[in-house]
Amino acid sequence: MQNGILTGEQSEAPPAPEASGPKYVGAVENALRILRHLAAAHRPEGAAAIARATGINASTAFNILRTLVKEELVSVDPDAKTYRLGLGVLELSAPLLGANQADLIRPALTRLSDEHRVLMTLWRFIEGERMVATDRVMAHDMVRVDIVPGSRLPSFLGAVGRCYAACLDLDREALRARLAPLRWHRAPAFEDFAADVEAARVSGLAVDRGQLFPSVDIAAAVIRDHRGRPRYGLSGITVAGLIAPPEFERMAEALRDEADRISATLFGAPPRGTPVA
Repeated sequence: MQNGILTGEQSEAPPAPEASGPKYVGAVENALRILRHLAAAHRPEGAAAIARATGINASTAFNILRTLVKEELVSVDPDAKTYRLGLGVLELSAPLLGANQADLIRPALTRLSDEHRVLMTLWRFIEGERMVATDRVMAHDMVRVDIVPGSRLPSFLGAVGRCYAACLDLDREALRARLAPLRWHRAPAFEDFAADVEAARVSGLAVDRGQLFPSVDIAAAVIRDHRGRPRYGLSGITVAGLIAPPEFERMAEALRDEADRISATLFGAPPRGTPVA
């Protein structure tokens, strides 16, 4: 198809899943819930407030906090009886500081692809208002399209392009100028594209149904840095009609939520809609 990027493929089915589902340890989940809450709180909190915010029993939360303090993942102010993240968290995260960002994002691509049966692609925005396919993950037992790593497209194209444009402070004429030279399979009218950009600015996601590539549905979101600038695009891609509309919507929302989480974790981005300097 266009640019030699898409190919149809049916892969072999994977081994049958185990009869019993995975088992998780509730105490570990509660400890991580507390750590994530303290990371998002940005200020010390008391044990009772932490228990309420996380929905954990007060005595259980206190015992977990005491253990986390012992392991230096949380620090405590004995006078104020408040808790905050400790230096032990930096010890755990230090090996990631020099890691390739795409490698850190790949587990999220894998999880989304497995859960929603779509091709997940990571796009990196580069100079010249272009995006390059940096990584992609495909479930093993699906009819699928494929995007070749290294493929380059204009940053304003498709579902990713709508989200990219939503991160920029462009007036209508500037947006029209960016859209005019782009080549689509079925180009959207400018008014429709502009409306999609405004919707993406609010919702954090966008959809392209057969406009960029024929018979291909795409949902997308962007990973933003602390200034709100787009750094990466995430797209979930499937053959049109292959998954039911409700599942496609769930996939799009899950993709958007993952992009927001990566934006905050990897780049310190504020929640969507928060004014940035």
